[in-house]
Amino acid sequence: MTTKPAAAAARATVYGYPRQGQHRELKKAIEGYWKGRVTADALRATAAELRRATWRQLAEAGVDEVPTGDFSYYDHVLDTTVMVGAIPDRHRAAVAADPLDGYFAMARGTQDAAPLEMTKWFDTNYHYLVPELGPNTVFTADSAKQVAEYGEALALGLTARPVLVGPVTYLLLAKPAPGVAPGFDPLTLLDRLLPVYAEVLADLRAAGAEWVQLDEPGLVEDRTPAELNAAARAYRDLGALTDRPRLLVASYFGRLGEALPVLAKAPVDGLALDFTEAAAADLDALAAVGGLSGKRLVAGVVNGRNVWVNDLEKSLATLGTLLGLAGRVDVSASCSLLHVPLDASAERDIAPQIRRWLAFARQKTAEVVTLARGLTRGPDAIAAELSANRADLASRAASPITRDPAVRARTAAVTAADAHRSQPYPERSAAQRAHLRLPLLPTTTIGSFPQTGDLRTARADLRAGRIGRDGYEERIRAEIREVIAFQEKAGLDVLVHGEAERNDMVQYFAEQLTGYLATQHGWVQSYGTRYVRPPILAGDISRPEPMTVRWTTYAQSLTDRPVKGMLTGPVTMLAWSFVRDDQPLAETARQVALALRDEVNDLEAAGTSVIQVDEPALRETLPLRSADRPAYLEWATEAFRLTTSGVRPDTQIHTHMCYAEFGDVVRAIDALDADVISLEATRSHMQVARELAAYGYPREAGPGVYDIHSPRVPGTGEVADLLRLGLEAVPAERLWVNPDCGLKTRGWPEVRAALENLVAAALTVRTEI
Repeated sequence: MTTKPAAAAARATVYGYPRQGQHRELKKAIEGYWKGRVTADALRATAAELRRATWRQLAEAGVDEVPTGDFSYYDHVLDTTVMVGAIPDRHRAAVAADPLDGYFAMARGTQDAAPLEMTKWFDTNYHYLVPELGPNTVFTADSAKQVAEYGEALALGLTARPVLVGPVTYLLLAKPAPGVAPGFDPLTLLDRLLPVYAEVLADLRAAGAEWVQLDEPGLVEDRTPAELNAAARAYRDLGALTDRPRLLVASYFGRLGEALPVLAKAPVDGLALDFTEAAAADLDALAAVGGLSGKRLVAGVVNGRNVWVNDLEKSLATLGTLLGLAGRVDVSASCSLLHVPLDASAERDIAPQIRRWLAFARQKTAEVVTLARGLTRGPDAIAAELSANRADLASRAASPITRDPAVRARTAAVTAADAHRSQPYPERSAAQRAHLRLPLLPTTTIGSFPQTGDLRTARADLRAGRIGRDGYEERIRAEIREVIAFQEKAGLDVLVHGEAERNDMVQYFAEQLTGYLATQHGWVQSYGTRYVRPPILAGDISRPEPMTVRWTTYAQSLTDRPVKGMLTGPVTMLAWSFVRDDQPLAETARQVALALRDEVNDLEAAGTSVIQVDEPALRETLPLRSADRPAYLEWATEAFRLTTSGVRPDTQIHTHMCYAEFGDVVRAIDALDADVISLEATRSHMQVARELAAYGYPREAGPGVYDIHSPRVPGTGEVADLLRLGLEAVPAERLWVNPDCGLKTRGWPEVRAALENLVAAALTVRTEI
C-alpha cells in the first residue's frame, strides 16, 4: 500500500472526551454538592482539575489540537441553552439567584418547577435536555463558560479548539415551550439566534481562538428543503462575519447525504466528517461535489462509538484517498469520545489477548495519533503499529469465543411461527382478565426500586470477599421482603421484586450469558451523573441456566398479588452494549432473543403470570435515515416476539420504553404484540398517549404519571390530572397507572411518597369513572 504524504503535516485531534474522570470524580463531586457535602467552589475546582488532566493526557498522547467547551456538569445541550440565554420562564428566578443551582434546577427540576424534558441524543444512549422555545423567546449571548475553558487550555500552553453545538442542530433538537400553540417550528427562530452565535464567536476570537468547531449532527438525518436552506443561510451568514475565528463545521453519526453539498459550498473554513462504515458514502459524495478545495477536512476514521480496535490499514487507505479532496486533511475519531469508556488497559479481569481487541477513549486517541503520523510520513513510519494491529484483528477473527456452532444451528432453525403468539390479542386479553382479576386502572411500577448504599456496599463486599455468598443472598432476600411489604401496604396491584440483586438492567444479564465480556471500569455517561458500564458483546450468545427465576418466585411466595418477572429485551441488550461488528445486528439479536425466550418460558413454568420484557432502546436504535428503518424494525420487532411468543394466552406480556420520540415507532410498538406497554409521558404531558390514540393502538398502555428522573414528589392532584389527560386518549379499561421508568436512582423517602400519591390518584380517578 502506498500513501502520498500530505502537503502539510496531518494534525491529530478529537471532538470531545469522557467527562467523569478515571474514578468518576465528577459524579461524586456533583452528587456531593446536591447533598450539601461539597461546596460550589470545591465542585468547580474538581471540574477544573478534570479538564486540565484530560487536556494534558491528550497532549501527551500526541493530540495536536485539544477540544474545549465539551466538558459539562450535566449536558452540553443544556450548556448551549445557557449560552444562548434560552432559560425557561419557570427557571429564570433560580438562574438569576444562583446560576449553578439554577442550572441544576433546569436539569433535575425542583418541587416547584419541572425540569426540561429529556430524550436520547440521536441514536446513542446519551440523553440531552430538550430546549424549550417559542415565538416570544429572546436569545442573549453568554459566552463565559466557553471563553473561560478555552483560556484554561491556553494557559497550559496547548493549541485548543472550542466546540459548540451548531445553531441549526440546536433548533432542530428544540421543542415548543409549554403553552405554545401547536405547529410552532423552532427553526423559524434561526435569524434571531445567529447574531447570538456571532457574538459568542467574536468573544472566542478575542480570547485568542483560531478555530471554533460547530457541531451539526442534526444534518445527518432526513431533512426537508427548507431545513437545508436554513443550514445554507446559517453558514452563509456566519461565514460572512469579519470578526470571527475560522469555522470548522462537524457532523457525525452517519452520512450527510444531501446536506454535504450545502456545507461544502458554505463560506466556512473546514468540515469535520464521519468516514466510518456507517457514513462511508460521504467519501464518494465529497468527490462528486469537487472536494473541499483550499479548505480543511478533519476525517473521522476511528469509530468513536464502539470499542473494537480500528483497522489501521483500511483507515490509512481512506485518508490517502481524501488527500486529493481538501486543502489539508487532519485525523480524528468519528464523533466525541464521550460515548466510550476511558481506558481499556484498566480492565485487568479481561484476558490480555482479548483486551488487545479493545480500544476505549485513550486507545482511540492513540489510533488517531498513529494514523496522523502515518498519513504525514507514510506507512513505513508506523510499520510496527500496523503489524501489531493486523495480529490483533486476526486473533479476534480466529477466536473460538466468536463462534458457537450450537447457537448458530438453533438460530438457523427458527421459523416464522416461533415469533407469533398462539392466539390473537382479543382472546389473550379475555383470558388474562379472567386469570389476573385486576381492577380498573391497575397500578404497578416499572421494575426497579431504590438501589441503596447498603445494597451497593453488599455487592462490593461480595466482590472483595468481605462477605460470603450466603450472607449476600440473605441481604437480597431482606430487601425483597421490604419491597413487597411496602407495595402491598401502598396498595399497588401488580408488584415487582425490586431488582435488588441487579447492578444494571443489561449488565446483570450479560454477566450470565455466554459471549459477553463485562468491564470493571468501563463507565459511560447516560445522563447527568448517571453512568453505566455497557457490557461488550464479543461472541455467540446462549443462556447456560435460569437468570431471574429464583428471585421472582421468592418474591411471589411473599404475596397473593401478581409479581412481574422482569427481563431486558433483545434490542436493548444490543443497544446498551458495545455490540460486535463482525456480523449483522439482526443475527446477534436473534441469538439474544432465543436465550431470553428460554428465561421467559422458565418464568412461566415457575408460576409467573405477568412478564415484562423491557425495550427502551427500540426507538433509540432506529436508523437516522428513513430509508434504513424498515429493515431494522422488521428484525427488531421479530426479536421481541421471538422472546415472548412461547407462553400461554393467559400469561400477560408487558414491555416498557422511556425517553424517546415514540411517534416515530408507534407502528413498531404495535408490531411487538405485547399485551401491555408502559412509556415515559410525564415531561411531555401525555404526548405519547395522544400518539397512541391517533394511531389507534388496540392494546393496554401505561403512559407514565411520575417523573422519576427528578427528585420532586408529584402530588396526588397532579398525578390525577395526568391520568385524566391519559383517559382522553386511552379508554379506562385499557389504561394502566405507573411511573415513567424504574426507581433505582431515587431515594426511598421520595419513592414512598410518590407511589402513595400515585395509588391515591388512581383511586380518585376510579371513583370518577
